[in-house]
Amino acid sequence: MTITPPALSVFETLESEVRSYCRSWPAVFDRAQGSRMYDEDGHTYLDFFAGAGALNYGHNNPVLKRALLDYLERDGVTHGLDMATTAKRAFLESFQNTILRPRDLPYKVMFPGPTGTNAVEAALKLARKAKGRESIVSFTNAFHGMSLGSLAVTGNAFKRAGAGIPLVHGTPMPFDHYFDGQVPDFLWFERLLEDQGSGLNTPAAVIVETVQGEGGINVARPEWLRALADLCERRDMLLIVDDIQMGCGRTGAFFSFEEAGITPDIVTLSKSIGGYGMPMSLTLFKPELDLWEPGEHNGTFRGNNPSFVTATAALNTYWADGDTEKQTLARGEQIELALRAICAEHTGPGTAEYRGRGLVWGLEFSDKARATAVARRAFELGLLIETSGPESEVVKLLPALTIPTEDLDEGLRILARAVRETA
Repeated sequence: MTITPPALSVFETLESEVRSYCRSWPAVFDRAQGSRMYDEDGHTYLDFFAGAGALNYGHNNPVLKRALLDYLERDGVTHGLDMATTAKRAFLESFQNTILRPRDLPYKVMFPGPTGTNAVEAALKLARKAKGRESIVSFTNAFHGMSLGSLAVTGNAFKRAGAGIPLVHGTPMPFDHYFDGQVPDFLWFERLLEDQGSGLNTPAAVIVETVQGEGGINVARPEWLRALADLCERRDMLLIVDDIQMGCGRTGAFFSFEEAGITPDIVTLSKSIGGYGMPMSLTLFKPELDLWEPGEHNGTFRGNNPSFVTATAALNTYWADGDTEKQTLARGEQIELALRAICAEHTGPGTAEYRGRGLVWGLEFSDKARATAVARRAFELGLLIETSGPESEVVKLLPALTIPTEDLDEGLRILARAVRETA
């Protein structure tokens, strides 16, 4: 397939220079269904991006679309702040019965606003309120959002610099594998906590991603996560798991921390919790942490009722049994085999290595510029993939959980060709 860059005049002349994805994919997209997108010139693209993880069930999923259309056609409430509505009740009941109770999770549910960073800001604020402390510990290469509190616990220097002011009360610690096994896990963290001269104020909480998506698909081992949970309990720190991109089944189980057998004090969800790609986020926390005064944390768009409708349909359709988890793990094995073959084929300069879980995988190149070249060539061949990592050195695979095996095979063949043709 040969892609002719479209005329982007209005985007280039009117839209802000802050735009990014449209620079990597110079096409004007018109429609999408399942795991395919179509531009206005009739070109077809396989989507291994899935709205940065907001489209776990694919584009315009027919089950979710039908539920949404039925709701809108009967004039269901669209904007409700935090008023009680039938759509919110249906979501809460489904979330409790389908997700929380089967996992014996005691969480209260908060609707903090429409985006992931809203959920993180609420989590940080609540942790500080509960513990009466300011400091939050995060990890190297973490990404938690673009508002100030979230940026303070984000590692990426480029994104942090955009704040324009000092980012305070956040302290980074080494993520799993950061020292390649040469230093015992949490040695530095424990030493700082013990030493009254370390300069580290006792933290209110620790915030962590079980798989760092934007950081380069860095996968924490279950034993590392269990040790972190134990450390938090021993040192009276709350454990916050940011499951915004890795939750909702991305790694297999609904929550990415389930494999480790831990129960975080606070969990943030967004992206695919709404099911259809519409804004929605949740902050979940143990009941004893529900210390909010009415209206103490609010937002105009925290009650997105159309998202409640599609979220409920997604839970009832895909999480009433274990089939989605099994399918995701099987698709993950399919990807792992393909990436293993790609790495075996390319063993010279600019070698690659792979890592991931479920349906999130990364292909890292020692020649850091290679990942961008691979993603660019993949686009020319009809595959949408992005890069991640502090220097964009990792090709990131994030297909929909519902992707058919034949579409997944086709996309993996395109990826292999893109790697071959950029060698």
